Amino acid sequence: MITWLFLGFLPASTLAKAPTDCPLRDAPFSVRSPIVDILLSPVAKTAIETSAPHILTALPPRFFSTQAPTFAAILTLEGVAARENIPADKMAALDATLRAIPVMPADKVARCARYDDDRPSFTLPKGKPRLLIFEKINGFRDGPSVDAARAAFQAMAQRKGWAVVVSDKGAAMTPSVLRRFDAVVWNNVSGDVLTLSQRAAFKTYIEQGGGFVAVHGSAGDPATFWDWYADTLIGARFAGHPMDPQFQDAKIMVEGQGQAIAAGLPGTWIMNDEWYSFTNNPRASGSTIIATLDEGSYKPGALAMGGDHPIAWTRCVGKGRSFYAAIGHRPETYADPHYVTMLENAVAWAASRRSACPPVRRPIASRR
Repeated sequence: MITWLFLGFLPASTLAKAPTDCPLRDAPFSVRSPIVDILLSPVAKTAIETSAPHILTALPPRFFSTQAPTFAAILTLEGVAARENIPADKMAALDATLRAIPVMPADKVARCARYDDDRPSFTLPKGKPRLLIFEKINGFRDGPSVDAARAAFQAMAQRKGWAVVVSDKGAAMTPSVLRRFDAVVWNNVSGDVLTLSQRAAFKTYIEQGGGFVAVHGSAGDPATFWDWYADTLIGARFAGHPMDPQFQDAKIMVEGQGQAIAAGLPGTWIMNDEWYSFTNNPRASGSTIIATLDEGSYKPGALAMGGDHPIAWTRCVGKGRSFYAAIGHRPETYADPHYVTMLENAVAWAASRRSACPPVRRPIASRR
């Protein structure tokens, strides 16, 4: 089988002018702003250095880069302050100082520079299920995991006869592009990456029957700035992961037996990875759970979710199908045969438009 591949990586000289409808362009400076937007403003940055210099030294310097991808796009002063136990009254005073700083035209341009309107073009074959692997990352980019996941999805496509293209351009999320695909795979996407018009196009695509598959970092940001994505499409917000140690063996328990995504999976298996916890249980928000973690099999510490710890699930969003698995920081996970089976089943389920949610019972067939 031929895997059709388009890589949307273009040299800077060919990039179009940055868009002007980025989501936070006009937002006031505050302790809830992405830290990168504060650092991009000389006035706002000076206010932090004067009022709370310790915040900018609480984490390694690489966390405060202004060049995307950067941790500073997924961190807020409020979040760092909570980590460092900075008193609420000091943060309230800092917030007032920041909100008093006017947002200038140059600030708006700087905020939008990490977004793009560079629409990719490619040729797709007829008669094959079509997948778009989306890799625009403005936050944390873990190159080895992104590369390993991409290779795994491409290998699936070759085995199954799917057509797949890869793009790191936000403008891939436009109606004329999205309508060509049965499903979109978000490969460890981190940070706010879509303009307002791109958000609207992607939301409409999903609600009108498109498929969505996302892995690990695509729901692993400490701060998020698109409520629909976090609360409706994913259905849970990231709380954190253990760091002592960061990578641990844990038992995965499959509870979605009888669903297409669980086909071929054992009842349990052991994996070594970085294990996410969430601030809310996706089961309570209407998700169908595919697999959970046995919290007694590893050390979640303060991040324990009380024994019911979903790690992979599906959601119905309008007429669309959403699947998310929090597995996948270590590149080796994308070679684990059980996880590969789960992801392959998930793509087949998400890409099938022949049946509405809840899950279909058979794999997708070629288009007629």
